[in-house]
Amino acid sequence: MTDIRIASRWSILPALLLFGAALFVHRPAAAVPAFEQQTGQNCAACHVGGFGPQLTQFGREFKLGGYTLRMQNSVPLSAMAVASYVHTNRAQQETLTEDSKTNNNLSFDEASIFLAGGLGSHVGGFAQVTYSGPDEAWAWDNLDLRAVGTGKLGGKDLTYGLSLNNNPTIQDSWNTLPGWGYPYTESDYAPGPDTAPLISGGLGQAVLGLTAYAWLDSRFYLEAGGYSTLSRGALRSLGSNPDDAGQIHGVAPYGRAAFQTDLAGGTFEVGAFALQASIFPGRDRSSGRTDRYTDYGLDTSWIKPIGSDTFTLNGRYMHEKRSLDATCLLGMDDGSIDEGPLSSCANGTLNEVRVDASYYWHNEIGVTVSPFSISGSSNPFIYSGNRTSKPDSSGVEFQIDGTPFGKGNSPFGPRFNLRVGAQYTLFRKFNGARSNYDESGRDAADNNTLRLFSWIAF
Repeated sequence: MTDIRIASRWSILPALLLFGAALFVHRPAAAVPAFEQQTGQNCAACHVGGFGPQLTQFGREFKLGGYTLRMQNSVPLSAMAVASYVHTNRAQQETLTEDSKTNNNLSFDEASIFLAGGLGSHVGGFAQVTYSGPDEAWAWDNLDLRAVGTGKLGGKDLTYGLSLNNNPTIQDSWNTLPGWGYPYTESDYAPGPDTAPLISGGLGQAVLGLTAYAWLDSRFYLEAGGYSTLSRGALRSLGSNPDDAGQIHGVAPYGRAAFQTDLAGGTFEVGAFALQASIFPGRDRSSGRTDRYTDYGLDTSWIKPIGSDTFTLNGRYMHEKRSLDATCLLGMDDGSIDEGPLSSCANGTLNEVRVDASYYWHNEIGVTVSPFSISGSSNPFIYSGNRTSKPDSSGVEFQIDGTPFGKGNSPFGPRFNLRVGAQYTLFRKFNGARSNYDESGRDAADNNTLRLFSWIAF
């Protein structure tokens, strides 16, 4: 049995047909102390707040440089673990696992092992495998392997490279895109919206892509490449469900551009990104059609040091145009979607907006506020479980966290890092409406969630 989010992630063909693989997928958190040892810098040098994936300017340059900066010998292995307590305003209608409850779950969320480091001055990266507590299984997770070089262009410093990765946007160095965007840690026990643009993790760990990028004068960034779906056998061997994301027809192109400059004593970035994919849902080719997605968006970030403190502001807007011809034809054939004009079922749009602002005191205590909104066109076929036939969800998430060990100051050794925190998510709308969204009497506020978490990395 599953809760709302897990149903959108793990259900096989019926859920896949409904949402065309554009699902909201849990993003595992990441922390890699092997890089701390390699660079000779504590985690606060690369990470805002001294922990987690949000990068400082030094951390961005390290990633864009292919993870190759080395100041000393290091062990290229790291590990992390996350545990949570999750309470919702009203108990969920179903349990996530046979051993869990409909509310007040104390859970071991995940554990990861990283192989991470640089080889010489031109090759570096990381590979992550993760154990999911709810699923009680290991699977491959984020992968980013790079080959880099440096030179001059027009008298300006140029860094150029290739990234082999398994989730569009995971290679990005700004914490604005879905791969490493806020929230940086989540729990499968917390309810979430049923749908999101495809680029928000819908292809994660089901594809392998190669992108080429150039970083000029530490100001201009360009990237382009494409993604293909791995074979069924390869995904099974890696611990992934081969049908979850469907199968890309041909190659899915991806592009990214960004401009960065100094502004008001901080570092400011503005950019754009796009992904296009044609997918056979559930790898089913019987309809002769594909689901087609065109995702594009704008993003911005600003990091400002204030003495020993740090203020950050990140934001993104994403728009998705989708034509779910294959999903609708397959659904009509098996009776799960009522017969009607194909265009009425297939065509639609989806929009997502998220902003997060944080303030970290001495890289030890932080507060974050993050409003979010998902909206889209009405579709009684695809969103048949919603009273309003709309995907709309909105709200705001608050977080306070402390990082007592993130500066190499742990009594357990310089590689041990710890963050503890509390999140509260307040929903204004959930899956289409504020009240009685699923016609069973549940309101959006019933899913308001308090999560207490601990997160260690070493």
